[in-house]
Amino acid sequence: MTLIWSIVFSIFAVVIPVLHFYLAPLISSAGLSYTVQNFGLSAERCTQIEELQACEKIVLHQATGLLYLACSTLSNRAKWLPVVGRYEATADEDYVATYDPNTSKITRLTLENFDLKNNGLAVLGMDVVPSEKNPNELFVYLINDRPRTDGQDPSVVGADTVVEIFKTSAGGDTLVHMKTVRDSAIISPNDVAGFSDGKRFYFTNWYNRKTGFALQARNLLTSFSSIGYCHSDHGCKIAVDNFYTANGIVKAPNGTVYVASTTGLEVKMFEMQDDDSLISLEGVHCDTPIDNLSIDKEGTLFAAGMPKPLDFLEHHKNSSYPSPVCAWTFSKNTDQGAFYGEKYKVQKVYEDDGAIASGATTVVHDAERGRLFMHGVVSHYLTVCHVG
Repeated sequence: MTLIWSIVFSIFAVVIPVLHFYLAPLISSAGLSYTVQNFGLSAERCTQIEELQACEKIVLHQATGLLYLACSTLSNRAKWLPVVGRYEATADEDYVATYDPNTSKITRLTLENFDLKNNGLAVLGMDVVPSEKNPNELFVYLINDRPRTDGQDPSVVGADTVVEIFKTSAGGDTLVHMKTVRDSAIISPNDVAGFSDGKRFYFTNWYNRKTGFALQARNLLTSFSSIGYCHSDHGCKIAVDNFYTANGIVKAPNGTVYVASTTGLEVKMFEMQDDDSLISLEGVHCDTPIDNLSIDKEGTLFAAGMPKPLDFLEHHKNSSYPSPVCAWTFSKNTDQGAFYGEKYKVQKVYEDDGAIASGATTVVHDAERGRLFMHGVVSHYLTVCHVG
């Protein structure tokens, strides 16, 4: 009997730490004990642009102050959104738009050299990068989570997901298609960070499989997502495997690549190598799950936070259900704490119970003009706030 109990205790001694390792981040990221505090902005300083709905990713063009948005419609998101297991293909309603905060003008960009009828367009992550040769020319890297046209069931084999590369001019109204990048490494891309040559990009795979049990169990494990790299002429590869819930990605001017670990509650930093692989540097923790990332003119990293993930899931089912949001900033610590090893300053600069900006998946700060933009994959409007 003593031997049996000894074996039992030995098993528990192994199992309990393992369970804690896997489940502790999930329990923390569920936000069950988190109390939302409204601060940082007021409704009087914010405007809701209802003409722009369901924009998963927004990107600021710093030189002009224009905002680029990858958008859909609420009805379309409710039917086709493979990342949450929605596979009822609909007519193409997705688009890329610009918004001019000075004039409130919205421009839906026209597609050229792109067969929309046969290729389809279902937008998700996006990056807008000025050309290294001509700053007025912009490359637009766009995740296209398109429906299948080969007759296969997407709920079984997944969406026919690719990355599209377009070019446009700053303030222009046309997207000229340059290349469709399709590769086995592009599995379930969520976001993309492009280069100024119009050919290379990093991207995050939300899952390492398109469908199946992995989509249900991924948050219970630590190895079900990845970071990929592509060159449109030479193909793609997995740059970082075994990543925990990879989501938003952004590349800083100094070459540092930042990736959001959603339920890991942190931003992971990587250094690019000559062979385009990524070397892990460190991770910086925050107190909520995070989604997309952006970097402002001053070099501060912004992350869209989800204080109440269960509310966010309900918001996905019913977009009218309010989902609290917050904005995290990550910056080099120049205070006294840096002397004691606190290299980065992490601040929650804004939080809202969903009344001002509900379900935001991207937060973008225009430091030069004192504006904060927020939008989400099933949000009802773009939120524009005056800050500073």
